[in-house]
Amino acid sequence: MRFLQKIQSIEVPLQLIEKMSDTPHKAGYVSIIGKPNVGKSTLMNAMVGERLSIITSKAQTTRHRIMGILSGDDFQIVYSDTPGIIKPEYELHKSMMSFVSSSFEDADVILFVTDLYEKYDNEKQIDFLKSIDVPVLLVMNKVDLAKGSQAEDKVAYWKEIIDFDEVVMVSALESLNIDGLFEKIIKLLPEHHAYFPKDTLTDKPERFFVDECVREKIFLNYKKEVPYSCEVVTTSFKEDEKIIRISTDIYVERKSQKGIIIGHKGEAIKKVGIAARMDLEKFFGKQVFLETMVKVEEDWRKKSDKLKRFGYNN
Repeated sequence: MRFLQKIQSIEVPLQLIEKMSDTPHKAGYVSIIGKPNVGKSTLMNAMVGERLSIITSKAQTTRHRIMGILSGDDFQIVYSDTPGIIKPEYELHKSMMSFVSSSFEDADVILFVTDLYEKYDNEKQIDFLKSIDVPVLLVMNKVDLAKGSQAEDKVAYWKEIIDFDEVVMVSALESLNIDGLFEKIIKLLPEHHAYFPKDTLTDKPERFFVDECVREKIFLNYKKEVPYSCEVVTTSFKEDEKIIRISTDIYVERKSQKGIIIGHKGEAIKKVGIAARMDLEKFFGKQVFLETMVKVEEDWRKKSDKLKRFGYNN
């Protein structure tokens, strides 16, 4: 597996990087946790300066633990975007929650992301956050939507439940106070050498981001249960100087879903392919040829052997 390297410069914390030239090198893992749809993926993408995680208005779009790596001369932050915390209903959900659990094991700092609307209803999760021996930051997201004292009231609500080490109010979507959050993270990181080469953007290979890009377009273009029943696997990734040729398989659970994905005269899948190709060309910085095939793998979300084949581990 070769690491995907940075494609463009990072804008958010550059003014802060210059201040750190005479300080000891800091490095560590920062786990981003919280319920579905509170903005964890948007936050990581804003912190790293690249779109690494799926961002849609639908819940449970992140299925894997995705690491985004931000490096400067004197620091390296390894962010972990995790699936939203849910009560498992399928084998897939159990695998997703195992990714959340694994992110706690190596965390130096935990960002507990919430928003203006979430309420406390997971006692097990809260008890765990109280017991761990690493700093936990409350990140109140979507404050740009707050009315009156709504954001401050919500922070007070959470502070009665957990004694957080720090509280930061942000809008990940609008990049509001991202630099303030960055500064607090840097202060809490241990002195350590870099874990990855400084030009590394993520621990995931190129094929993973192709899979995620196509899956994002499925979430954006189909309704109800169909997107949740889909898995994308890149079967071929061939790159030369001018073009990347990619083949992907889209798996669904039922034959009826295959017809929905393809659509009338193939129009629906064509729309997905065009949108994904355009994003991939921006991401990789060169021309992309994308071929998609739709296949049926019955009840794959419920079968551990199928999940293992698709890269999920329990």
